[in-house]
Amino acid sequence: MAKLKVEMKIGKAIMELPDTKTIRLEWPEGYEMDFLTGQFITVYWPHKPKYKRAYSLSSCALDRGYYEVTVKREGKMGTSIVDWAEEGDSMWVIEPVGKFLPVFDPPGKHLICIAGGSGVTPFRGFVREAARRKLDTKITVLYSVRTTDDIIFNHELRELEKENPNFKFLVTCTRLGDEDPWDGRRGRIDASWMKEQIVELSDTVFYACGPNPLVEFAET
Repeated sequence: MAKLKVEMKIGKAIMELPDTKTIRLEWPEGYEMDFLTGQFITVYWPHKPKYKRAYSLSSCALDRGYYEVTVKREGKMGTSIVDWAEEGDSMWVIEPVGKFLPVFDPPGKHLICIAGGSGVTPFRGFVREAARRKLDTKITVLYSVRTTDDIIFNHELRELEKENPNFKFLVTCTRLGDEDPWDGRRGRIDASWMKEQIVELSDTVFYACGPNPLVEFAET
């Protein structure tokens, strides 16, 4: 069955970092869609239908009336969105799909989310939904970036961490110099750091999103 595609206007375009932009795609009148946090949409420009790109939703399923995706300046589509997408522009959007879903039921699970670079975007949705539903699900995000200037959603996720005792946002930087000020962890995500976060293995669910080497490491 053909997937539903709908033209949507960009209601907001926010530069998160110099190379990363969040766009809010507003649902047109009469559009309604049941979808799940963690799914992805496919977008393309009306004048360049050959260039399609799938992006994880950085909003959650409780955010109604729009989809948000957060895009890094990579490839033709990512570059065009970061450099040119503005409020009022239109894009074609193919309905959400995917099975990269947070396990909120049964209660009491611990989600360990391993992220690199823009791979943090779907986990923003995980945390938003858990916080707004006041779930007892524990979520730990282990986030690898090059430097402190590359942390996407830093302020929002730090604030959510303060408000929600079940959420931890742990960042490690891989390319800081010795002279760079940073009180946090340095180096890549490794097995020992992951194991430190596990309280009860039987209640733990692992996720990984980011560059291929990071995902492959997490799967081993």
